[in-house]
Amino acid sequence: MAAFGCKLFSVVSRRMCKVHCTAAPSVRALWVSAGRLQRPSGHGADVLTGKVDRFGGLTVNLADSSLPADISESAFSSLLKDGVGRWRGEGLVAVWLHLPISLSRCAAAAATLGFTYHHARADQAVLALWLGPGASRLPGYATHQIGVAGAVVDESNGKVLVVQDKNKTQNAWKFPGGLSELGENIGATAVREVEEETGVRSEFLSLLSVRQQHDHPGAFGASDLYLICRLRPLTYRIDFCTQECLRCDWLPLAELARTDQTTPITGRVARVLLHGLERGWDAVDLPMEQMPAVYSGRFYQLYHRALPPPQR
Repeated sequence: MAAFGCKLFSVVSRRMCKVHCTAAPSVRALWVSAGRLQRPSGHGADVLTGKVDRFGGLTVNLADSSLPADISESAFSSLLKDGVGRWRGEGLVAVWLHLPISLSRCAAAAATLGFTYHHARADQAVLALWLGPGASRLPGYATHQIGVAGAVVDESNGKVLVVQDKNKTQNAWKFPGGLSELGENIGATAVREVEEETGVRSEFLSLLSVRQQHDHPGAFGASDLYLICRLRPLTYRIDFCTQECLRCDWLPLAELARTDQTTPITGRVARVLLHGLERGWDAVDLPMEQMPAVYSGRFYQLYHRALPPPQR
């Protein structure tokens, strides 16, 4: 979104002055009837409204509107056509139309007005229309999926927890892991996936490595980020998921680092772990620190090598 904001800054400053000049300087977004259908005074027909964001785009969420469940395509087309004309006249630069699956028949009407699919989730699709000058400057949808694995190291004996996936053509040892869920920190993903696959509970310690891969199979055309975290075991008894895993075991790091019965990335990270175990974890760890974001009340997680203590 930062790049999107940079691209749209000049457009917004030119076209949104009459919207922003009526609001207090501290207001970051303007509500326009909270996305409802409304009958404004002096108007004889319902109108579509939504929420204006700080980039000059309007979000219209039909799931939160009072649209009749049985609205016809022609009636919706008329409402949307009127709205697009009004929003263009108000100087808005884009429209984000959230279309619930129950109203999916209305997508064709939106398409005739220039809307295109931006992304979809289980119960709704989001369509977008660029109203600003020139070619569309709207950002694309998410380009990467994020997979996270947990390397659970028992420092008392130098062993690490590994699994063999049940549905792989090659039964190679790997660290347990899976896809991160929306709003889930990577450390929480690693801990959750390890317990789901192996039954072992653990706690997050650090980030070890990041792999980026394009044209990843099964990623629906998205690129893939695969992160491996170092975890500390809280329990040791294995009770692995037989639906996902063929085998699960604690293997010596030295054995995992040299065996050919593993994936290339697992073997490489095993050598990283072995180095940390022998030389100290400061040599390999990227610990996490939570820091305040520029947006009030929000925080982010920053991963980096530890800094030396400040000089006195």
